[in-house]
Amino acid sequence: MTVVSFDGAGGPEVITAGRGAVPVPGPGEVLIRVHACGVNPADVSQREGNYRPPKGASDVPGLEVAGEVVGHGRGVNTDVWPLGERVVALIDAGGYAEYAVAPVAQVLRVPRGISLVDAAALIEVAATVYSNLVMTTRLQAGETVLVHGASGGIGTFAVQWLAARGHAVYATASTADKCQWALDRGATEAINYKDEDFVERIKQLTDGRGVDVVLDVVGGAYLDRNLRCLAIDGRMVTIGLVGGRKAELDMGRMMVKRLSVHGTTLRARPADQKAVIVAAVGQHVWPLIADGRVTVPVDARFPLEQAREAHEYLARKEHYGKIVLTTHAADRA
Repeated sequence: MTVVSFDGAGGPEVITAGRGAVPVPGPGEVLIRVHACGVNPADVSQREGNYRPPKGASDVPGLEVAGEVVGHGRGVNTDVWPLGERVVALIDAGGYAEYAVAPVAQVLRVPRGISLVDAAALIEVAATVYSNLVMTTRLQAGETVLVHGASGGIGTFAVQWLAARGHAVYATASTADKCQWALDRGATEAINYKDEDFVERIKQLTDGRGVDVVLDVVGGAYLDRNLRCLAIDGRMVTIGLVGGRKAELDMGRMMVKRLSVHGTTLRARPADQKAVIVAAVGQHVWPLIADGRVTVPVDARFPLEQAREAHEYLARKEHYGKIVLTTHAADRA
């Protein structure tokens, strides 16, 4: 099968496509013929040598796939997961390939009406947003949320999902067009952070109160500003470090306002936690996707063999929604 790997750590030039053996599903796993896989910032971090796969996982990048079940490991109920079932899977690694294995507890059926290529854009963002906002920050009905990076995959999903739940959503983006993208998907207000101080704008929009929760993909560069955006008893969760790993933390501000700061990654979670997250996504998020209230548009699709070009496109930060890699199975579908 065709498989993508990284020849060392570095820029897109280290990405290579070659041949590899079809993986064999272990106990509790299914083998998936991949039609498409999502391209995520985590893949870039791995390529740069900053985000190694969990112990025992494949070195092949790729954290989410969509395709059809073509094999079973021991203990898998074949009546529940029959051959040919259209599925998406959240995996530790191995998505940039024509076949991938996944624990059945991290597999969901594709929502009705969704193509397998479009489905490849769903599970990672849904699991990331749901786990961080519901399970980590304990988001409550009526609370307000600031979402950074509103035009990317995470931001696009988060804005729609929050709006569908009735939350006021404030989004930041780098251009007027990206701000409009967020507004069109339900944001209460979108802030062009290159033209405005988002801290001051949040204060204006909330009458000085601040927001209850911040979903941050930037990291160190935004730490102090995020804290200044939070209301009393506010929480922030950082899921990305494009703005650096380190920053000075004002403990006094945290204590006075009773703030909480969280940092998480999805890939490193134990399998039992991922199973809980995927089950919750299937129960609480999939119905919103099935009825069209939440979508994650695929901005660009590249053949698997052009993974380098996909990473180069991601680096330009011109995309809206997600980027996916497709296999020959998708071409034949």
